[in-house]
Amino acid sequence: MGVDGERKPWPGDLQHLDITYLADNPQVYDAAEAFLLLGSAVWTEERQQLLEGTLRRNPRPVYVGNPDIVAPRETSFSTEPGHFAHRLADATGVAVTFFGKPFGNIFDLAFAQLGPFDPARTVMVGDSLHTDILGGQAAGIKTALIAGYGFFGGKDVHGPIASSGVQPDFILQRP
Repeated sequence: MGVDGERKPWPGDLQHLDITYLADNPQVYDAAEAFLLLGSAVWTEERQQLLEGTLRRNPRPVYVGNPDIVAPRETSFSTEPGHFAHRLADATGVAVTFFGKPFGNIFDLAFAQLGPFDPARTVMVGDSLHTDILGGQAAGIKTALIAGYGFFGGKDVHGPIASSGVQPDFILQRP
């Protein structure tokens, strides 16, 4: 884990960015030009308050590389960056830019990597209605929900499908 203001080596596509790890120093938050939320394993309520405060004083861009609100774990759910980003937007009025399912920009990137393809022969497979299935539908491709695994592990999928109105094209059992 980094120290306030410490420059850290970042993997892959992030290496060219001038990134400073945020921890608990308000001056580091105030000095940032923008914010990138990727994970929340070490995010705290105190850090959320620091970020909200600095954005109220000086609105800046906020980018979210993981728009999930929660993620399934073995015995519970973890709170993910999307949750904190929505709180930021509500508390500060800052427009947050999301990258990842269900937002179209991630599908546009994937389709560009594929080159020419037939959407009628393409299926988004996932374990979540609100990210995988909704995102695939918005992107104009077929969708397959994996039941009995991940988000729906050990749970019935039909009630949530009915109440959400998000209907996958296919429902498959655990891969």
